[in-house]
Amino acid sequence: MDIPRIFNITESAHRIHNPITADKLATLGAALRLEPGTRILDLASGSGEMLCTWARDHGITGTGIDMSRLFTEQAKRRALELGVADRVTFIHGDAAGHVAEEKVGVAACVGATWIAGGVAGTIELLARSLRAGGIILIGEPYWRQVPPTEEIAKGCLATAIADFLTLPDLLASFGGLGYDVVEMVLADQDGWDRYEAAKWLTMRRWLEANPDDEMAEEVRAGLTTEPVRYAAYTRDHLGWGVFALMPR
Repeated sequence: MDIPRIFNITESAHRIHNPITADKLATLGAALRLEPGTRILDLASGSGEMLCTWARDHGITGTGIDMSRLFTEQAKRRALELGVADRVTFIHGDAAGHVAEEKVGVAACVGATWIAGGVAGTIELLARSLRAGGIILIGEPYWRQVPPTEEIAKGCLATAIADFLTLPDLLASFGGLGYDVVEMVLADQDGWDRYEAAKWLTMRRWLEANPDDEMAEEVRAGLTTEPVRYAAYTRDHLGWGVFALMPR
């Protein structure tokens, strides 16, 4: 069980696998007013930066589930580095369908709502682990500018314009599912640049070290085209944010 290898290659040097900076992640943790001992479930937890830094800064405990063996091992090392390995646990596994054995104060899926077929399905899944009065965290893209053509939407790596909503429509959709939006932290341009541009040096270094690898041609093609694609499409059109929800 693992994610497609291309992501393990291009994001191997990332601590955060979403277009959000460490400062923004800290802002989110503070905004949620986390109490020491709060239990958090993080589905598709990546390299564990959210749980590890919040355990250090706020005294939370938590469990992260991720399909990437590489990212899960990186998360375990990060927990040791920050001295929180006794408070957070990282499991290599499929987050789809995972429900906590004990109800949690925060149930999160930050940037991987595909695990349950989209936003609505992921919220429904997270709600099964949430204690009364708890908070759901959803990380999701939205259109900053709706693309004028389907071709431009595909340039943003969407399959169609209909894949994403505008920010007002996304916020309204949470209400339609029976949830109050109680906080949000939105990625800024620097967050997007750090997420996307940081891949390029990783790709170049990987190519230098693995010129004969079966993935070399795909990585080379990506490094050749991705900077221009990102600058031409994603940078102007696509936003991203983490949204805190509480059931009504």
